[in-house]
Amino acid sequence: MSLIMSACAGTGEPREQSAEPLTVDNALTAAEIAAGVLTPEVMWKMGRVGEFVLSPDGTRVVYGRTDYNVAENRGVTTLWVQPTDGGEPVRITGYDENAGGPVWSSDGASIRYLSDRGGSSQIWSIAPDGSGAVQLSDIEGGVEYFGIAPAGGRIFYVRRVTVDPKSSKQIYPDLDKSAAMIYDDLMVRHWDRWTDGTHLHVFVSDFDGRSLTPGIDIMEGEPYDAPMEPYFDAAEIAWNNAGTQLAYTCKKLSGAEYAVSTDADVYLYDVASRSTVNICKPDGAADKTVMPGYDKYPVFSPDDSRMAIRSMSRAGNEADRERLLVYDIAAGTFTDLTAGFDHSAMNVAWNHDGASLTFIAPWFGTHQLFRADLTGNITRLTDGDHDIGAVSHAAGRTAVSLTTMSLGAELHTVAADGSLAPLTSVNREIYAAIRPGRVEKRTIRTTDGKEMLTWVFFPPDFDPAKKYPALLYCQGGPQSALGWSYRWNFQLMAAQGYIVVAPCRRGVPGFGQEWTDQISGDYSGQNMRDYLAAIDELAGEPYVDADRLGCVGASYGGYSAFYLAGVHQKRFKAFIAHCGIFNFESMYGETEELFFVNNDYGGPYWSDDTVARRSYANSPHRFVKNWDTPILIITGLNDFRIPHTQSIEAHTAARLMGVPSRLVAFENEAHQVFRPQNSLAWNREFFGWLDKYVKGN
Repeated sequence: MSLIMSACAGTGEPREQSAEPLTVDNALTAAEIAAGVLTPEVMWKMGRVGEFVLSPDGTRVVYGRTDYNVAENRGVTTLWVQPTDGGEPVRITGYDENAGGPVWSSDGASIRYLSDRGGSSQIWSIAPDGSGAVQLSDIEGGVEYFGIAPAGGRIFYVRRVTVDPKSSKQIYPDLDKSAAMIYDDLMVRHWDRWTDGTHLHVFVSDFDGRSLTPGIDIMEGEPYDAPMEPYFDAAEIAWNNAGTQLAYTCKKLSGAEYAVSTDADVYLYDVASRSTVNICKPDGAADKTVMPGYDKYPVFSPDDSRMAIRSMSRAGNEADRERLLVYDIAAGTFTDLTAGFDHSAMNVAWNHDGASLTFIAPWFGTHQLFRADLTGNITRLTDGDHDIGAVSHAAGRTAVSLTTMSLGAELHTVAADGSLAPLTSVNREIYAAIRPGRVEKRTIRTTDGKEMLTWVFFPPDFDPAKKYPALLYCQGGPQSALGWSYRWNFQLMAAQGYIVVAPCRRGVPGFGQEWTDQISGDYSGQNMRDYLAAIDELAGEPYVDADRLGCVGASYGGYSAFYLAGVHQKRFKAFIAHCGIFNFESMYGETEELFFVNNDYGGPYWSDDTVARRSYANSPHRFVKNWDTPILIITGLNDFRIPHTQSIEAHTAARLMGVPSRLVAFENEAHQVFRPQNSLAWNREFFGWLDKYVKGN
């Protein structure tokens, strides 16, 4: 998980303020229609459905949609409203602004949202038909997130404040032309930004529907973030329905202690008394043995008597099972509703009667919707080869976002019997014009006798009488699930004439916590044998050319490519490693969230722990002497999770070993490639390398 930044809200791409209206044209060219296959250029013409919320009466849904213009190298996010009983959507914001974070008013008469149309991100209000847009806030520095109490009358907003300056210009005002950052402790940087002494703080204001009173910083002077970095997920903050209490998630640690810990807690702020309590450590003591893992995502029950949170029980393990806990606010006690459920609960929401909750969980290669009652009885509500990514409830209705291995996110409604009905279809013209390849779910026996789900993707117009080159796809995370992606898209790879083999190897969630846990401390072990078992079985099929195999992956998948390059015994003709870990020792000193490498490596490189010694002994850089296969290495210069120096080390080693190697370093990207023209350059390098060394063109 830690090595891949998830899309927490919307599409996950960074929003850049628009200087002028963006021209959006999603129409396919005549050549693209004639070809009828998915290409990187076609993918960038797809509209991307993001965050969504049902209206209070459940009759409408507002959702964000992001469209791109490759020539201008930017995108714009607009808001749309659509009836849930059918009908065409209406765009309510313009292409001259980025809009997001929509919240319905309690009467459904207006939608409040964030917009940059005034020059900074502020709170606006607009009617559901797109009329009457008016700016509600004018907060210095802009608003990052906001939330309105369901009963009205109060609002929280999040903005960045300076707490502990790190710049030499601030520390020494007479040296206003100096340019140093000064640190006495960790963490000096996080994900894609240097720590600059600013933090996101939660402010509470009175709100009459038209304007805000000056906000009260409920974290004044605290050097912490809420919501927490690096994902800054607004769902970590929640009002109770009455607007009298606000819950937020925060990891109130600093320095080295922050870097090695996952001890985030849920705090409850009382508006009347302006007091805050940590519900996860109720005695106020900093006892790290009490709920020492991630505790996040508070959600109040309809009557405000309870609060649901997601909780990991183990310290330092961000891939631990997420329990669904219900907190009795008056009694101060927790109940675990998922004690007998061996999967993680995500996207938790109360049902309107307060007697049960719904949540999403990874489920054997998919993500499904579940219901739990207050006694812990759990029922799976949906089924099928799809991934449900988010959920919204209102007036007894449920809407979800849904992807498949072949289709990007669209909204669906969920009936009482769990059946799904499409609600949006933003890319219907594109899907009608392209031919997707067949997708097969295959069970492969691993070397230790387990059954492993493996997704296999076939080229469009697949002919079993022919032989095709094949790619082994290595998933990142390492504890993250496979699914639809606009960056690593299986159908896109298959459309270029490859059979794609994507194993749900050890570490991939959805197959029980033991399966997820096994990979930690065993990077070079069983999951690598899982990979090879999958590609070896597919290589034996008559339609696969065993002499034309490639291996590709990003993040942990990039590590996998680096490692397999030293042990693959000439299986593969080419490797591609994007932002991969190459040298465990230098990685430990360069990365930021040390709890991750402590958990997954077994400790630092100076440790005498048996697991740590095994991990460092099997670092990919120790097997470079066996490298004999061309390798493409891609990185982003703003990646601080797996710093770009890892990729430079690998490229240096390959060239000195005489191995064909190419380094592609994006100067304005981090761990992922988001910008349209960068993405097209990435794809041309990616498929050009494979075509040259795997296809042999």
